[in-house]
Amino acid sequence: MFNSELTSIVIPCRNQARFLGESIASALGQSHREIEIIVVDDGSTDETVETARSFSDVWCLSLLGDGLASARNAGLNECNGYYILFLDADDRLLPHAIEEGISCLGEHPECAFAYGHVKLIAIDGSPLPTPRQLAVASNHYVELLRRNFIWTTGAVLYRREALDLVGGFNSAVAASADFDLNARMARRFPVCCTDTTTLEYRRHPNSMSRDYSVMLRSAVTARRLQWKAVKGNRIQESALRAGIRAVQQDYGEKLIEHAGALMRERMWREAAEQLSVLLRYYPRGLARVCSTRPTMVRPPSGGPCL
Repeated sequence: MFNSELTSIVIPCRNQARFLGESIASALGQSHREIEIIVVDDGSTDETVETARSFSDVWCLSLLGDGLASARNAGLNECNGYYILFLDADDRLLPHAIEEGISCLGEHPECAFAYGHVKLIAIDGSPLPTPRQLAVASNHYVELLRRNFIWTTGAVLYRREALDLVGGFNSAVAASADFDLNARMARRFPVCCTDTTTLEYRRHPNSMSRDYSVMLRSAVTARRLQWKAVKGNRIQESALRAGIRAVQQDYGEKLIEHAGALMRERMWREAAEQLSVLLRYYPRGLARVCSTRPTMVRPPSGGPCL
C-alpha cells in the first residue's frame, strides 16, 4: 500500500554530477514537504554517488549502466509514494511544482497524470528564451501523436496506480521512453495540465537531446509502436503520420548537418554510421542528400552515398 500523502521523486543520473546537486536541492525545496528522493546512479564514473550521499535525506541506488529507461524503472520499483515524478539530473524543479501537480490531479481525479510547462535555462542556470506553451484541453492522445507537447518527463506528476497499469518505461525506445509512456497512458486515461511552469530544462552540449542519431532513431521507433493502436482510426492515423514526419524533419535535418560536418572533416566511418541511421529512419532525407550534393562522393573504401 502506497502512502497517499507522499510524492516520490526519482532522479536517474549518469555522469551528471556537476548538475545533480542543483537537481536534488530543487526537489528538497518543494513547498509540498511530504517527499522522498531516490537517486539512481546508472553506472557513473564521476562523483554522482558522492554527490547524492552528501544529502542526508536522499537514498542512492546504484546500477551497472543499463540506460535511462531501466534506471527510471528501478527507481520506480523502490518508490513508496502515491505520486511519482521522474526528474532528470540536469534539470531543476520550481518550488511549487509538486504542489501544483497534486492540486491539479485533485481537481481531476479521473486523470492519470498532470503535466506542466517548462522554462529553458543555459548550462550555468541562467534563463534562455523559451517558446510559449499552451495547455492542451482535450484529445490528448491525438495531440501527443501529432506533436509531443510534453517537453520532458520532469514536467509530469504521475499517479502510481496508473503507472503500474501501463507498465513503466520501455527501454527499447531509449531516449523517447517518456513519450512512449505518456502516449500509452493518454490512450487509456484522461490527463490534465497545471497550466503553470513547473520545471527548468537545462540545455547543454552533453544532453541526450543533442545526440541526433539517438534521438531520430528513438523518436521514430517510439511512434511506430503506436501503429497497432491507431489502426483503423483515420484521425489517429493522420496524427501519427504527422508526428513521425515532424520528428524525422527535426532530428533528421540536424543529423544531415552533422553528417555533412563529419564528411568535411573526412571522417568517413563516422559519417557512414550517421547516414545509416538516416537510411532506416529518414530515408527521404538521405535520398535528398544524395540527389542534391553531387560533390559528396563515396569514400575511398566504398560505402553509402556520401
